[in-house]
Amino acid sequence: MTQPVQTQPTQSRPPLPPFTAETAASKARMAEDAWNSRDPARVALAYTPDSLWRNRAEFICGRAEIEALLTRKWQREMDYRLIKEVWAFTDNRIAVRFAYEWHDDSGQWYRSHGNEQWQFDANGLMERREASINDVRIAEADRKFHWPLGRRPDDHPGLSELGM
Repeated sequence: MTQPVQTQPTQSRPPLPPFTAETAASKARMAEDAWNSRDPARVALAYTPDSLWRNRAEFICGRAEIEALLTRKWQREMDYRLIKEVWAFTDNRIAVRFAYEWHDDSGQWYRSHGNEQWQFDANGLMERREASINDVRIAEADRKFHWPLGRRPDDHPGLSELGM
């Protein structure tokens, strides 16, 4: 009698495509929450092992490179707070707009504005991410994202409510 071949269970990351308005919004909030954790290993698990990224002018492939990029990012972008909002969605793709606030090691604050296009596999893992991001210097007094580090509270306004 032959033994069954042991395979790695397929990782699933609900909600799964095809997306609805509700599941796309849930997927975006889950991504926002993970990124606000500033935990590169946690964030990388939402992507396929061979996920392709364009982040600004950097092109990377795979979870190890994602984790390395995020480690560098959050060493440079201190006190990072992010808000994401769904712009559009279809079957296995979601487009989001986002903004995040952070400061550098000199104390200069920035608000970074961007757009991402996401493509998911059947298991709900992101297999492709395209991100365009612009940084704008702001005075500390002009910050709009005021919550303790970590997950944005449910009662904190989103981008549209903030007029962004």
